[in-house]
Amino acid sequence: AFPGNNNADGIVHQKFLHSIRTRFLRFVPLDWNHSGRIGMRVEVYGCVYKSDVADFNGRSSLLYRFNQKSMSTLKDVISLKFKSMQSDGVLVHGEGQRGDYITLELYRGKLALHINLDDAKLRSSSSSRVSVTLGSLLDDQHWHSVLIERFNKQLNFTVDKHTQHFHTKGDYDSLDIDYELSFGGIPLPGKPGTFLRKNFHGCIENLYYNGVNIINLAKRRKPQIYTVVRVSVPVPNPNPNPKPLLQRSEHHQPGQETQASDLYRGKGFSPCPCP
Repeated sequence: AFPGNNNADGIVHQKFLHSIRTRFLRFVPLDWNHSGRIGMRVEVYGCVYKSDVADFNGRSSLLYRFNQKSMSTLKDVISLKFKSMQSDGVLVHGEGQRGDYITLELYRGKLALHINLDDAKLRSSSSSRVSVTLGSLLDDQHWHSVLIERFNKQLNFTVDKHTQHFHTKGDYDSLDIDYELSFGGIPLPGKPGTFLRKNFHGCIENLYYNGVNIINLAKRRKPQIYTVVRVSVPVPNPNPNPKPLLQRSEHHQPGQETQASDLYRGKGFSPCPCP
């Protein structure tokens, strides 16, 4: 609830803390003013909303490769929105040879975050691993927002504005990831087309890793982005009447790793079924 004006000419400005995407707005007056009269006039102002969406078909994974062999971070921020009708599937995964890893996955309609910052070679038990679960019935084909914020051992895990605060275990503060982060699945190295866990099947919007817009990189065909099998990303169509062309990725063997530019329909538009 928020206060409004108390006379016929006064103007009261209100600004929402979080952005809202909606077709309709309903305002419900809660109290009469002191003079015993009630009335309302409202003006609503929108803002620019940028949307980058990718459609994952359950047999694909998008890879973001680092410029160096290993990435060691003390602070990480991962944000995205997703929708799916499947109750299980990996959204984000990264791991290092030392034993560090971070995994975000749908599991039985809930969102689970698994993280380990400790050296697995020095610890035979799972005492340093942390798993946190949030949400329920997230496989309802509606958009859900996710935010992961980590500073050293402190983590904030937010799903649809519900936040859980927790700390990692062990002695280390940094997250050491080798080579790449994968989105939509966990490809098995050396075995094209093979995945360690069930892949995500659905749509991901505005996927950011430490300020990097992953889907936008794919749309701009940047060399850091690779795909296993197929991910569809909408791109502008410079030709209003393109000739039908085969997907370039169809010329590759199933599971073969290709550059993100192979996701597009030639010079045409590769539609994404995620409104």
